[in-house]
Amino acid sequence: MGYSTRRLDRKPTIKSELDLQRMRDAAKINVEVLQTIWEAIKPGVTTWELDQIAYDIIVNKYGAVPAFLNYPPGSRHPFPATITASINEELVHGIPSKKRVLKDGDLISIDCGTIYKGYVADSAFSKGVGQLDEEASNLLRVTNESLDRAIEQALPGNRVSDISHATQKHAEKHGFNVPRQYGGHGVGKKMHEEPHIPNWGKPGKGLRLRPGMTFAIEPMLMAGTHETEVLKDHWTVVSKDRALNAHTEHTVAVTDNGPEILTLWDQ
Repeated sequence: MGYSTRRLDRKPTIKSELDLQRMRDAAKINVEVLQTIWEAIKPGVTTWELDQIAYDIIVNKYGAVPAFLNYPPGSRHPFPATITASINEELVHGIPSKKRVLKDGDLISIDCGTIYKGYVADSAFSKGVGQLDEEASNLLRVTNESLDRAIEQALPGNRVSDISHATQKHAEKHGFNVPRQYGGHGVGKKMHEEPHIPNWGKPGKGLRLRPGMTFAIEPMLMAGTHETEVLKDHWTVVSKDRALNAHTEHTVAVTDNGPEILTLWDQ
C-alpha cells in the first residue's frame, strides 16, 4: 500500500535471519493471493469478487491477517477491504466494490498486504483485462521494468534515493511521469516502517542501505500529469487529468549477496 511523502533519512529496523524467515512465510501467502487473483481477472468480474478471493486465502486458509483491512487502526475512515483494486485513472488505494465490473481493455492494479505471525509482506501488480491498447501496453511494460531497475539499486552502500532515481529515470525515459506524493516504504513488523521511498529524486541522498533492511519498493507510473487527487471515499487516488496509471510492488530485503525479492513470482 502506497505511502504518503515523509523523510527518506529515517532509520528502519534491521532484520535478523529469523525476522527474514518470518517475512518469507508471510510473503508466500501474499504471493498465493496475487497469483490466484491474477488468474481470476477477466471481463465481467467485479473487484469485490477479487477481494473475496484474497480474504478467503489469507483468513480462512492460513489464519493470517489482511494488512489493509481496517487500516490504519483508530482512523475515522479505515480502509474497508483486503486488497486495493485501482482501475485505469486510479493510481492506488481503489476500494473494491460489487459495482466495479471489469471491462475489456481496462488496466487494473491489485495491491495486497498479509500479516502472518507478526510479520508483513506487501506486493502489487498491474494487469490488462482482455486486450490492452498500445498506450496501456507500453505503460504496463515500463512500470514492470521500472520495478526491476529500482530493485537493482537495493544494495549495501547505496542510498534510498538511488532506488527512487532509478524509477523516475526509467519512467521519464519512456515519456511517463511518477507521482510526487506517494511511494514505497520500509516494511517488517509494521506495514509502514521507515524510511519513505519516493518514486522520484536525485541519486545519492538519504539513508545508506545495510543488510537486513527490508523495503516495499513500488513504482507508480502515470501516462499524464504527475499531479494526483483523492476522491470523496477518502482513499482512492486518481491522476488529476484522469490519465492512465499503473502500479507494481515487491517486498525486498537488502543482503550481502544483493537484493532478495521476498514476494517473487512468475507473472
